[in-house]
Amino acid sequence: MARGVMLMSGGIDSPVALNFMLRQGHEMVAVHMDNRPFTDDTPLEKVVDHLAILRERYAQPIPLYVVPHGSTQVTLMRNTDRHVGCILCRRFMWRSAERIAERENATFLTTGEALGQVASQTLSNMRSATASVRLPIVRPLIGLDKQEIEREAKELGTYGISTRPGVCCQAVPDKPATRSNLIQILREEERVDVEAILDDAVRKAVLR
Repeated sequence: MARGVMLMSGGIDSPVALNFMLRQGHEMVAVHMDNRPFTDDTPLEKVVDHLAILRERYAQPIPLYVVPHGSTQVTLMRNTDRHVGCILCRRFMWRSAERIAERENATFLTTGEALGQVASQTLSNMRSATASVRLPIVRPLIGLDKQEIEREAKELGTYGISTRPGVCCQAVPDKPATRSNLIQILREEERVDVEAILDDAVRKAVLR
């Protein structure tokens, strides 16, 4: 089986998606984008607890990279159109995961995205976000609805962790764009130094 990199949030979806990949026999590395100060410590704490369950279940180490993302958010908020902030944010998340994949000799990226559940998960926004990377992307939950994912999480034992109280990301714009045009996104991205931002974030990533 192949080696992949999983983007992990503290939410319900990503540990379920990771479980699907591990169940299929893939070797996985986790990447958590640390959004502090736009959130609190709880998302990282949830990811650590999710991984403890999955490491024990599959007797696999599942390395965790924690990549600082708050300063990237600040730069985007100051220099780009806030309505497309979530898409730009996702593009940097994907790029960071791809850099980690290169370091870890992984050949694909994975996410817990399910179609249409939030603004960043419409078809056009997912396309605009993932156009930033070259590696193939696996979305094991893409066709599931929220009830199906929650049922899987409860069976896995991660649902209670995911639903613990915590601060949601405060960088989300009031009216995030649900449709995007890649040309527009690239134009907005020209307002920042993409490589400098990415180099800084990945250089400061911590392996746990």
